[in-house]
Amino acid sequence: MPRQLWSFLALLLGALRDLAPIILVIGFFQVIVLQQPLPDPVPIIVGLVLVLLGLALFIQGLEMGLFPLGESMAHAFADKGSLFWLLAFSFALGFGTTVAEPALIAVAGEAAAAVAEAGLIDPDPESRETYALGLRYTVAVAVGLAILVGVFRIIKGWPVQILIIGGYLVVVALTFIAPPEIVGVAYDSGGVTTSTITVPLVTALGVGLASTLGGRNPLIDGFGLIAFASLTPMMFVMLYGLLY
Repeated sequence: MPRQLWSFLALLLGALRDLAPIILVIGFFQVIVLQQPLPDPVPIIVGLVLVLLGLALFIQGLEMGLFPLGESMAHAFADKGSLFWLLAFSFALGFGTTVAEPALIAVAGEAAAAVAEAGLIDPDPESRETYALGLRYTVAVAVGLAILVGVFRIIKGWPVQILIIGGYLVVVALTFIAPPEIVGVAYDSGGVTTSTITVPLVTALGVGLASTLGGRNPLIDGFGLIAFASLTPMMFVMLYGLLY
């Protein structure tokens, strides 16, 4: 028990170190630049303590649960030797962790409202809800396909930079033909892959798969899935804007 307590205290100190730059920046501009006292300091301090505890617990949970789970599943699929089920799991993982992402739900709702205001769809709530739902599923399918292709890349040993460079060239090309109202939404939609569940699971899957396969370097071949998964939603959302 004392060992676990010291381990958690170390996580708290690490979380405090990570939050220190944010606290210093806010404090500097509030006290030195704005020259105003903190409004309601007690709730702010309590909130910071809760954020500190939450960050420490989140890191502990990643180390205890999500990272080992992703790596063990990668090893199990590699040992099973079924490419179909590995790719099916990769797509389902990307789709499932994205479609219910709160940030994506919020962005899709705001995008639907903006598109309705621009006169591109009917302004009634049903049309806006349909557009937002279609946008969410478009991004989720894009992330699922990205994880699928990324896992296939690890198996085949393709260099990740080829996919990334090629993908951004496609994004730039689509930018010139997509409706201007959807371009900003498309660029922001790539950020949904940085969610608290997608990143650790997908990273652990890639590293575990690369370490299991012979001739693969976990550092070179295991990473890069998140970058590619952030790229594909931009393409798909611009295509969604063109087709819708």
